[in-house]
Amino acid sequence: MNLPAGPEHSSREADEIDADQIKVWFRFVPREGWLPQDTEGLWARRLGPDTARVDNVPFLQDGVAEGDTVRFRTDDDGQHWAVERVAASDNCTVRVLPVPSGPLGRDARAVHERLAGFGLTGEVFSKEFPLLALTVPGGADLRGVKELLARGQDEGWWHFEVPCSTETWREA
Repeated sequence: MNLPAGPEHSSREADEIDADQIKVWFRFVPREGWLPQDTEGLWARRLGPDTARVDNVPFLQDGVAEGDTVRFRTDDDGQHWAVERVAASDNCTVRVLPVPSGPLGRDARAVHERLAGFGLTGEVFSKEFPLLALTVPGGADLRGVKELLARGQDEGWWHFEVPCSTETWREA
């Protein structure tokens, strides 16, 4: 789990690290009472002229998970904008925000320690806003993850949401 680093929601000086890794940008309507951004850039591995596999977990974009394949269009400035998800991975996206007054406080590392046994990976938004964006692999103990997430919420450890799930997740 990459705890120190957070996402970048603005254009970087170099959007491409190598010929196959690109930043794919997503546009969305900001949620009321949530972060004010209306775009999010996710690293992706180019698969074809207009498709790429998402290589990191989204903090803001709903309906996409790490490992999904998206179709994009490239604008006149060279930025790649997601058009649609064309193939889903078996992964789910879960976001967890520790309750500051709860038993774990604002400690993202403590949250991750509770979930680490399930093989979840992800990132922390920032120290000031310790939102964890996590990838739940399709082969994980989905029922166990769901039970722990619900228990943690019931006991005041965190709030969570599942912005991208699979049928297997929903049935677990």
